[in-house]
Amino acid sequence: MPSPETNMIRNARLSGLSQPVRVIAVTGGKGGVGKTSVAVNLAAGLAAAGRRAVLLDGDLGLANVDVLLGLAPRYTLAHVLSGERTLDEILVTAKQGFQIVPAASGAADLAALSSAGHLGLVQAFSGLATRLDVLIIDTAAGIAPGVLQFSQAAQHVLVVVTDEPTSLTDAYALIKVLSRDHGVSRFRVVANMSRLSGQGETIFRKLERVTSRFLDVVLEYMGEIPDDEYMRRAIRAQRPVVDAYPSSPSGRALKKLAASADTWPVPSGPRGNLEFFVERLVRRPAARLEVVT
Repeated sequence: MPSPETNMIRNARLSGLSQPVRVIAVTGGKGGVGKTSVAVNLAAGLAAAGRRAVLLDGDLGLANVDVLLGLAPRYTLAHVLSGERTLDEILVTAKQGFQIVPAASGAADLAALSSAGHLGLVQAFSGLATRLDVLIIDTAAGIAPGVLQFSQAAQHVLVVVTDEPTSLTDAYALIKVLSRDHGVSRFRVVANMSRLSGQGETIFRKLERVTSRFLDVVLEYMGEIPDDEYMRRAIRAQRPVVDAYPSSPSGRALKKLAASADTWPVPSGPRGNLEFFVERLVRRPAARLEVVT
């Protein structure tokens, strides 16, 4: 027989159904591939196109989004999980028009969420969904439980890779775990920091050859982002390159990526609602993926 808490969660989900929201997890396996920069520019590009975008800093315990944007948030997702603040109260608005959910304090906060906390988080995101078109999650590096939870809960997984053997190896490991243990079968791949035109597709083909041989997944190439001085200048200025230097090679590539993301399908029914995302996010992980304290 369902517990009172379970019934409360179900009722909240049924009463809080809202417009479909596109949920995109930006991940990469390896650190240093420019994943956060891609996520920030994706949010800025979608906001510039008139979309109501929210960027969730999913690097629990090592926030980077606020640093790239020169922000100093007072409250984080940890305060929402603890009940001290509402989601609306912690949102920070970037100058480019999108909003940020600052990172929480640790992955265990989500993995060990109580029924009451679960309900509160579902309700918080339900309210946010009424004025939201797209939610972008910037995950941490690696294949820690938090990264896997965010990725398997999203509708679209965007994997950022570079022309380094370790980047391809770690991206493959991430795709393998998500497909084998979490039911994710489709991945979008963007090649970052390309030094030569066409290099990105070469990187993608290397990854695709391995995944097609050993995994039952589909990879889709989303293009390449050039390694140029304008991106470095924008990072130093703590601004998205699509805003600071929109006509630069990297700026144009990221605007193109945002335009493509704006066409990615949003499932109808529960799968397209933020309640579904939150319930998948806080679902108890398998024993082998539990956070060890």
